[in-house]
Amino acid sequence: MDRLTGGDSSLLRRINSAVTLRALRDGHALTLTRLVGDTGLSRPTVEGVIEGLMESGLVVEVDQSQDSTRQRGRPARWFRFRAEAGHVMGVEIGVHSVRAVLADLTGRVTGSCSRPVDEALGADERLAAARALVAEQLRRAGVSRDSLWAVGIGTPGILDGEGTVRLGAAMPGWTGLELGARLRRSFRCPVLVENDANLAAIAEHWQGAAVGMGDVVFVLAGLSPGAGSLINGRLHRGFGGAAGEIGALHLLGREATPERLLSTTGRPLNPLDEAAVARVLRLAREGDAVARDAMDRFLQRLVHDVAALVLAIDPQIVVVGGWAAGLDGVLEPLREQLGRFCLRAPEVALSALGEEVIALGALRMALDQVEDQLFAVEQAAGPGRG
Repeated sequence: MDRLTGGDSSLLRRINSAVTLRALRDGHALTLTRLVGDTGLSRPTVEGVIEGLMESGLVVEVDQSQDSTRQRGRPARWFRFRAEAGHVMGVEIGVHSVRAVLADLTGRVTGSCSRPVDEALGADERLAAARALVAEQLRRAGVSRDSLWAVGIGTPGILDGEGTVRLGAAMPGWTGLELGARLRRSFRCPVLVENDANLAAIAEHWQGAAVGMGDVVFVLAGLSPGAGSLINGRLHRGFGGAAGEIGALHLLGREATPERLLSTTGRPLNPLDEAAVARVLRLAREGDAVARDAMDRFLQRLVHDVAALVLAIDPQIVVVGGWAAGLDGVLEPLREQLGRFCLRAPEVALSALGEEVIALGALRMALDQVEDQLFAVEQAAGPGRG
């Protein structure tokens, strides 16, 4: 970095503030002396920065009695980051349910709730259900809506950068819906919208089966599976946000649709009829030969779809979620067939985060937005409000 001049004092203050705040970010209380050592800043500089952060509500001084190493002389001063100064929320708006997860500014989850919704709900009714759930979660936690610093939303479909659903066949009225714009009216903070499988990949990388792995594929398995991919730890959306839509691969060969693959009657299943799918899978587990054949056909197609993505990306791990994560024996066929079709077979694992994986990914996206604001030196220390 070039040497800062006197005219850069405002920028220098913001840099010092970001450095100090990052040292406190994990939530542990630190002494002023420790902060001086950790940041490399002078004691007077750290003292000035701390005073500013306390005024903004981001840092609080801790009772000196916590200093068990205190000796004679001037008592040490302890400070901690106020994780409770604000909140972030992750919301999933899905076909069969809506779900909300609330966390403090360190990402520690403080509450979650979900509510089933009818698969046939129109867009307005589905959005109303999501808003009601958000209000319920805030009420349960005793948290004001104004305390939200960012909200992440996960939903099926192909979305553009503004949160408009360019293609969303899973839910009535979803294609063309300006989802981001509609939801931003309900909040005074940034609202970010992303594809559900993409968020699931982010969540597994954050605190699930793919922690510490840079190249990750998450397969959200259903009748029309989708996938989210991280490359070098960063989400790969593709130019138009359609990366990972492996459920469309059968169109290349004009092969049977997934609804026909799982059919045991010769008639295609309703793609939204989860109960019908569950019935086929249950019969297969109970040994019904026709249902078993149907499940084997579906798994074979799923393997082919995933193999296409593995060949393109060469991930370290493939994480399987969605209802296929509950299929008996889904991992072994995937491992075996990926070993046959791919030049290098990746590790294969079930989702470690279960039904909350998409909402947790949305929460992580919201937390990233907050951290960008907290630590960006070109902005003031406090959060921006949208």
